[in-house]
Amino acid sequence: MTLTIWGDVVISLVLTLFADGLGRRRTLMLGAALMTASGVVFALSGNYWILVVASIIGVISPNGNEIGPFKAIEESALSQLSPAAIRSDIFAWYTLLGNAGTACGIIICGWLVKWLKNLDGWTPTRAYRVMFGLYAFLGLVKLGLSIILSDKVELQTEKQEYQHVTELTDVEIESLLSSDDDEDENNNDPHPSRKPETKTTTSTPPPPSTKKNRSILPSISPASRGILTSLCILFSFDSFASGIASATWITYFFTTKFLLQESTVGTLFASTSIIAAASNLVASAIAKRIGLLRTMVFTHLPSAIFLALIPAPDSAALAMTFLALRACTQNMDQAPRQAFLAAAVLPAERTAVMGVVNVVRGVSASGGPVLTGWLAGMKKFWIAFVLAGALKAGYDLAMLKLFLGFRSREDMQGEEEEERERRRRNEGLA
Repeated sequence: MTLTIWGDVVISLVLTLFADGLGRRRTLMLGAALMTASGVVFALSGNYWILVVASIIGVISPNGNEIGPFKAIEESALSQLSPAAIRSDIFAWYTLLGNAGTACGIIICGWLVKWLKNLDGWTPTRAYRVMFGLYAFLGLVKLGLSIILSDKVELQTEKQEYQHVTELTDVEIESLLSSDDDEDENNNDPHPSRKPETKTTTSTPPPPSTKKNRSILPSISPASRGILTSLCILFSFDSFASGIASATWITYFFTTKFLLQESTVGTLFASTSIIAAASNLVASAIAKRIGLLRTMVFTHLPSAIFLALIPAPDSAALAMTFLALRACTQNMDQAPRQAFLAAAVLPAERTAVMGVVNVVRGVSASGGPVLTGWLAGMKKFWIAFVLAGALKAGYDLAMLKLFLGFRSREDMQGEEEEERERRRRNEGLA
């Protein structure tokens, strides 16, 4: 499982870093092909080492969470295609559909495996191989959808930057020339009649860059690197806490403490996934009123408290109630968080930044189950829930402390555009 996690981390990091250079559609197609290949191998092969290689090189999740390059590229494309005013709504629907798909997968897998195992001659291994066959089929569907994507999902920054530079030179050339003349008069130039050479070249626009001479490696500005570092540190604590109280360990907790059946557990987690998916639409409405950051914190904090309370009761019904209450606000921070991250960096940096964030979250989450296993072996399972809740609460408070009042790059660019427009109007009046 550790090799699988690290294989997914490396594949995801490499593909997301090169996605904008190689093309987002091509990268999604490659990821879907790897997903299909790994599903086919797991469905057909019983050799341990072949399965290990397929899990490392292919795209297959060891913990049921989103893996591979898909999430970062999809979020980057959505950020580019959606205006900032409705971006949180777009991400809310994106998250809702993803969680709804997860819920459907959980409940279908749980009941289908139970039904297949009850058939004559069907072993658990054979039943689970059918699930991997379905996984490979969904990979083919994803491959087909990636092929028919529009060119609009590709990075468009080169054209935008060229138009921006041309517009600035056309508007400000007169003031630049007059400024140069004033400097010549004040500096006692021995040849006052000579014109600066820059006057004949300032209006010449630079040639637009093309796909051929563009580097396939992303370039992240110093300001974005500082934001990325801070967010990665905070997200690592949140993801480590998620790993401590992962869905696998929560399932193990309910099956061992309350002796629940597989179908019951599948229905329970499918229900909580549906609740979590629906809550994203509420989060979008809240974000429009109080802002992205406050929505992230004030909705995520209650889920951390309910998580810490899950092991407290001896009644299965009450423990399920705490789990359901946690699900009500568990994912409400996802859409605002992705909208906040998209606005915090430049458009050309989004795919790489989101890919790095997802990798950091995945690596951090991988260490949590080890600690939970150690605590479970010591009959101190309840400590894992309390520790996970405390870490998540600390993450929420730290986000509020560090980024309250933060001005996004889009806000600053908007203010610069307004200032330039104001100067144009003043020059026109003059």
